[in-house]
Amino acid sequence: MTILGIETSCDETSAAIVKAQNNDKNVTLCSNVVATSLSLHAKTGGIIPEVAAREQVKFIIPVIKEALNGIKNPEQDIDAIAVTIGPGLIGSLLVGVETARTFSYVWKKTLIPVNHLFGHIYANFIEERAELGTKDIEFPAVSLIVSGGHTDLVLMKNHRSIKWLGGTRDDAAGEAFDKTGRLLGLQYPAGPEIEKLAGRVKRDNYRFPRPVIDSGDFDFSFSGLKTAVLREVQKMKNRDEQTISEICFSLQEAVIDVLVKKTLDAANKYKVKSILLGGGVAANSALRDSFELKLSILGSKTKLFVPDKKLCTDNAAMIAAAGFFNREETDWRNISANPELYFD
Repeated sequence: MTILGIETSCDETSAAIVKAQNNDKNVTLCSNVVATSLSLHAKTGGIIPEVAAREQVKFIIPVIKEALNGIKNPEQDIDAIAVTIGPGLIGSLLVGVETARTFSYVWKKTLIPVNHLFGHIYANFIEERAELGTKDIEFPAVSLIVSGGHTDLVLMKNHRSIKWLGGTRDDAAGEAFDKTGRLLGLQYPAGPEIEKLAGRVKRDNYRFPRPVIDSGDFDFSFSGLKTAVLREVQKMKNRDEQTISEICFSLQEAVIDVLVKKTLDAANKYKVKSILLGGGVAANSALRDSFELKLSILGSKTKLFVPDKKLCTDNAAMIAAAGFFNREETDWRNISANPELYFD
């Protein structure tokens, strides 16, 4: 089966081709093209929805054409089209959904509506090349989706049984990074820069609070952490690079401690065989290293899976993969964008 994936939930415009057979445990990546308007949003310190959507109108067809490069007869060789229907920015979502509907009508192909959050989970099921073999992801599994807009834990008993366990009550982890970056004068998005600066520090000098780390549930809250950072920044007389790096390290440590503790608590409670990470913050090397260290210390047999860094941020390959494993094919007339879509 060959699937064309389309992703336009935020500021990225992406199209991808994946292939898989019905009995495959993973999908093989054929192409994954991403265009972004990030440089425009960096100037304003955040995403402007109208700007993102206008740029996506420009990018969408060229991106799809590039993704289809190598497909001799797309109208014949593509079996289905998977597209993000939500959550996201309504203008951006409409660009992808309406484009997918048009191709579906012209090519007479079924559409697969995909929840963007599920896409981040299924980035873990993508193989770069078929000859590399398959990732041995076993169920049950716990998945942590951690990005600028979402911090959620879900339990996967199988591909058809995905249960939400808990999520953020306010700011997501990535949002805490971005807002702190704005306080410190770092470039948007701040996550990669915070990780880089934190890498120069070895001690947690500020010991910021670890919000709701022992709440006994699987919810998250990072607004209080952001406020604690704000108080320290306001005390600063000189914002030299060393002080900023120390703030970044302490912030990163606090976020990681919460994410790892809650995820491992869920893994232990539900006796899972696999832990899956997904979302932009999953690209953070310190987060990955902390998970591996804690699992090693605990002597756990639970396996950790993290997508390649380029598959952690928004992309169409993950949407196509999610479409393959959760095929709810429909007619082009029956699909619409839903910016408020969440876990059912």
